[in-house]
Formats: sequence, structure tokens, C-alpha cells
Amino acid sequence: MTTLATLTRAQKAAAILVAMGKPSASRLLKFFKQEELKALIEGARLLRTIPQSDLERIVAEFEAEFTEGAGLLDSADRMDTILNESLSPEEMSAIMGDKRFEVAPEGPPPIWPDLEKLEPARLGAFLAGEHQQTSAMVLSKLSPQAAANVLLTMTKPMRGEIIKRMVTMATIPEAAAKIVENRLRTSVLTETSTKDTSAGQARVASMLNEMDKPQLEEMMQDLEAAGTPDLDGVRARLFAFEDIPQLTQKARVLVFDGLSTELVTLALRGTQAGLAESVLSAIGARSRRMIESELGMGSEGIAAADIAAARKTIATTTIRLSREGAFELPSTQNAAA
Repeated sequence: MTTLATLTRAQKAAAILVAMGKPSASRLLKFFKQEELKALIEGARLLRTIPQSDLERIVAEFEAEFTEGAGLLDSADRMDTILNESLSPEEMSAIMGDKRFEVAPEGPPPIWPDLEKLEPARLGAFLAGEHQQTSAMVLSKLSPQAAANVLLTMTKPMRGEIIKRMVTMATIPEAAAKIVENRLRTSVLTETSTKDTSAGQARVASMLNEMDKPQLEEMMQDLEAAGTPDLDGVRARLFAFEDIPQLTQKARVLVFDGLSTELVTLALRGTQAGLAESVLSAIGARSRRMIESELGMGSEGIAAADIAAARKTIATTTIRLSREGAFELPSTQNAAA
């Protein structure tokens, strides 16, 4: 049995750690230096059974030295270090009720990137019902391109009023900006997230683009008679071979630049003179002569299905180039006007 008189300081420390139990002792051991840990291990090897009375005296001695020797100069900083490394923020918050360990709630993210993703006409229609000063503030927060696209959907008098206010606009108070942001978030973004039909419009347009022009027009009339919403969005995605004359000359050149003369010749068989001329005017002189020569030989023996497939290929190419941003489809231009 080990007596109190024969114990070294390292052995007394080891005795206290053993009495604390493994979980508590484990948390404290990481705060010891390497040489201190070595002394503790060596002292623990020499320990034998310690009477309960001696153990209580060791603890009392430790308490007295800790209270008198440690002082209060940097106790708070040291305790913060010990607690932060030993306990999780949640545990400290539960024990101490300390607000420093609570995660501050984040405010809502900025709305401006989401507004720029909206259809310009949708945002323009909302701003048209707001005060011009509010509209000017909103557009000043958007990228120049997004703001310009929205302005172009408005009437000329309204554009002038909004731009005039944008020119003279000073720094916007944060409180006022928050009010406008909250209104946009609840009135525009929430409505858009629940009523965004662009995906459905694209699916319907893709289906209708597979039809011949007469069938497509008949289907659109049926949809309009049935009160189908957002038909303008569908029209903006429609294009048939017969719509080529509505394209600009530059757009027609881009479409036919990468198409073979064989494909163009096949598509032009049986077409009206005006449609054929709009296509041929976008093709080089040599290729045009070759195509006109082939067409002059007649269309006998040419399957109607092959002609329809060639026209569909040209229409699909036009739609693809439009989606890539090369130009706008005529229906899109007409809707914007």
C-alpha cells in the first residue's frame, strides 16, 4: 500500500486522474506536455493501492494549489481553450447557455441573380404596375443586359420615366432596398417558382415542330380555342420549313451555309417560287446554279417522304442555331414587337 508521505507530485497527479475515471481523464491528458505525460506514466507504474483518506487529502491538496496558484489573470482564456477543445459548441450551449456558440441564422440570399433568369416580359409586366422609382431601383440592381431586355418589353413612355430616374438615382437606403426585395421575393419569385411553364412550353413546341405546317397551324388554333395558357411561349419556339422567308437574310445564310446542295435541292422540290427564292438567295452563286439545274429536271420518282424529311432537317437546324444564340426565330421577334 502506498502512503501519502512517499508520493511524488507526478504520482499524486496520476492518482487523481485514475480516480476521475477514463472518460474524464482522457479529455484532460491531451492538455499535458510530452515530458509531463512521461512523468505521469512513470509515476503511475509505481503506484499501489492508496487509502481513501489519503486520496481525499490529495484531492484537497490539489484544490488548494489550483485555487491559490493559478490566479485569475488568464483563467478565462485558458478555460475557453479547454472547453472549446473538449466540448462541442452544442454541448457548451446546452451547459452554459452561451450565445457565442450558437450559429447565427443566415439571411435570405440575394434575389438579383434569380430575377435575371426570369423571362424579361414577365419581370417587365410586374414592374409596369409598380412606381417608376421602384422599377428604376430594381433595374439598377440587374446586369446591364438583363435590365435592357426588361426595358425593351415596356412602352416607350415608361422606359423614359424609368431611365430618367436611374440617371438621377442616389444611394438607396438599405431599409428601402429590403422592402423592395421582400416584395419581389413574395410576388415574383414565389409565383415564378410555382407557375414556371417554360419546360412544358418547350415540350409542346418540340411536339408541334414535328408536324407539317398545316397541321401545326390547325393545332395552334385548337389550343387557342381551348384557352390554353402561355401560348406565346409556345409560338416563340415554333418553326417550320415554310417560315424560312420570315428569317433575316443573315439568318438564312447561317442556316444554309453548312447544308449540302443535295439536301437543299430535295427540300425545294415542289415548293412555291417565293419560298424557293428566299432559300436560293442565301446560297452561293455556283451552288444556286447547280440546285436550279436539278430542280429544272422535275421531281418524278422522288418520294414525298424524302422531301418532307429534308425540310424537317432544315427546320431542325434552324431551331438549333436559334437556341445556340445565332439569331432569333421570327415568332420570337414578332412577340417582342
